[in-house]
Amino acid sequence: MRTDVRFPARTSLEQILDVFERDPEFLSQVTHWERLPPRAPRYAPFPEWLDPRIARSLRARSIEALYSHQSAALEAAHQKKHVVVVTPTASGKTLCYDLPVLDAIAKDPSARALYLFPTKALAQDQLAELERLSTEMEIELKTFTYDGDTPPQARAAIRSAGHVVITNPDMLHTGILPHHTKWVKLFENLQYVVLDELHTYRGVFGSNVANVLRRLRRICAFYGSHPTFILTSATIANPEELARRHVEDDVVVIDESGAPRGEKVVAFIQPPVVNAGLGIRRSALLVGRDIAATLLASGIQTIAFTRSRVQTELLLTYLRARFPQPQWPPDLIRGYRGGYLPSERRAIERGLRDGSVRGVVSTNALELGIDIGALQAAVLVGYPGTVASTWQQIGRAGRREDLSVAFVVATSSPTDQYIVQHPEFVLGRSPEAGLVNPDNLHVLVEHIKCAAFELPFDRNERFGTEDTPGVLAYLDEHGILHESEGRYHWSDQAFPAEAMSLRTASNDNVVIIDTTGGRTHVIGEVDRFAAPVLVHEQAIYLHESKQFQVEKLDWENAKAYVREVKVDYYTDAGLAVRIRVLAEFATSTERATRAHGEVLVSALATVYKKLTLYSHENVGWGKIHLPEQELQTTSFWLALPEAVTRRWPKERVEVALAGLGNLLHALAPLFLMCDPHDLGLAVEVRSPHTSLPTIYLFDMTPGGVGFSERMFRSTEPLLERAREHLKACPCAEGCPSCVGPAYALGARVKAGVAELLGQLS
Repeated sequence: MRTDVRFPARTSLEQILDVFERDPEFLSQVTHWERLPPRAPRYAPFPEWLDPRIARSLRARSIEALYSHQSAALEAAHQKKHVVVVTPTASGKTLCYDLPVLDAIAKDPSARALYLFPTKALAQDQLAELERLSTEMEIELKTFTYDGDTPPQARAAIRSAGHVVITNPDMLHTGILPHHTKWVKLFENLQYVVLDELHTYRGVFGSNVANVLRRLRRICAFYGSHPTFILTSATIANPEELARRHVEDDVVVIDESGAPRGEKVVAFIQPPVVNAGLGIRRSALLVGRDIAATLLASGIQTIAFTRSRVQTELLLTYLRARFPQPQWPPDLIRGYRGGYLPSERRAIERGLRDGSVRGVVSTNALELGIDIGALQAAVLVGYPGTVASTWQQIGRAGRREDLSVAFVVATSSPTDQYIVQHPEFVLGRSPEAGLVNPDNLHVLVEHIKCAAFELPFDRNERFGTEDTPGVLAYLDEHGILHESEGRYHWSDQAFPAEAMSLRTASNDNVVIIDTTGGRTHVIGEVDRFAAPVLVHEQAIYLHESKQFQVEKLDWENAKAYVREVKVDYYTDAGLAVRIRVLAEFATSTERATRAHGEVLVSALATVYKKLTLYSHENVGWGKIHLPEQELQTTSFWLALPEAVTRRWPKERVEVALAGLGNLLHALAPLFLMCDPHDLGLAVEVRSPHTSLPTIYLFDMTPGGVGFSERMFRSTEPLLERAREHLKACPCAEGCPSCVGPAYALGARVKAGVAELLGQLS
């Protein structure tokens, strides 16, 4: 496929797609080409009870009726029923909660609402839209964002005067609930709570947020209010179940969209094999670069998604090399990911909306519903990890009724290879279920502490678990609470909410400080759990396609000092993982020993590799000297019978076991319908716990959210899928598409994995 062709400035997307479809080299990489037909809108009239100023303002916007799902949400909220709206990206979900809130405040100026968004960017986006609506409708509305960036002098005014307080779960957790006595007007008059992007509240984050909402409802009840919850999500398989876990009450599910949809082309791309012997394919980053460069050269505004921060910076570097200055504007293509400063991200969002930024390379940070205008094309470099995320990213192109296109480019991972060979998995399957476990004891105890700090507990009060009195008594014994006359009061000196993060096991981030030329300024940050592999000393940190070398990592003070350099390589660090079984919950010895239980995972960053920017060849390595990190969670493990491997050389056992572990780790997320990052892998040739060759697949969430138990109960279907995938892979010895990296040339790893799977059937 030629990507140096310049299309005429006014080339339409249809013309460009026609060129793609007539290019034999490109078509040889397409495993599936799907045209999704446009969909006509379905309307419903404005309800009679709606404040006339709202209807008049909407008509002035040429909105003569509501989409059917907007009308249904408005009616349910008006009847004080909790509601969850699950419709595609750009289907107008904002009006599903803005209209009930504006109507309530128009009729009762004392009414209050609380909006919760998972990111500050979404909060700022929604603030602007709500202010526009209220101004047009001539409704006096005081709305503010309340987060870590809110000036201290503005906070008192927001507490007393804000009709709508827009914040995030983290700020609600640390800045509002513990100080509820300063928010009396909000909690006494709270009518609506909006929880946007419900599908993001899963795993450890979702389990924590469910408990924050328990604390919120507890405080509302104390002040005499019982708010209605309005939840929204673009794509999720179990909206009612997940919404009920967060609201702990009945919810009305609205999942039939009335919004129109333009025609969309979705193409699945398989990079060609460049080394048949090793089964190595051309880099998905380079294939994605070629497609994105063709679209950008044609004047098509394009977004490219990658799976990691490093990949984002690499693809940005590759694309900028294709569009050098001064022939092309300096900000033609921008990067976007976590770690960029808020001012950088806001500027990129504005550039996408006004068209000055024509291309953006992003992690999943732009997957959520931030307004970035109407892009025409999306290039997904690698399967995003879930069906839900795939549709979210595909949906970022074509946010109006025009034609749009999305290319899903497979990497060599077994997961991606399965997707590109079975596109129906994405096109024909419901999105994933969001799992939370708010009663996970690790999570629950911390929130009971926070709740006790906010309001004393009655002796028989329930908070999540039936054994709340037992937890309260335990905290009393340890001096954290003090019982007096049947009530438990906070007695510790510490402020509990400050000590815990809702999103990770670690509460603090490592700040990245640029010291180039003697100046010092912050250019980004990274969470502490990821720091050992991203900003260890001598690491190459990529930022806006620039390269920075980490000169010093101050682990104690969470600061990484970097200096800008020009080198032709980047770094990739590895983790050494050890597993200690703390308790077995269930065991089966049929064919092979399999079990699930509680484990302690120890992870240590040990070495890093230097990989060339374009060919990814290994040109050096170094050691990492940082403390070990621990995770207490749940795990599924599979111990192979000794009879299977007794006669094998140790080296063959090692590579076959590692290959099988890689294969199961890659395919389990498809079976479980979870993100690959939700699972960790450890392989032990002779496990201290089982004394056998053992594969551990563990939840990456402290305490676990249930994946391990599901794998234990469905081991055979998982093994059968592994057999099918291994047999379908055309390689001879084993390759990245089936058993992962080649561990030892000539070790016949694929045959060893096949034999292990055969013995387990």
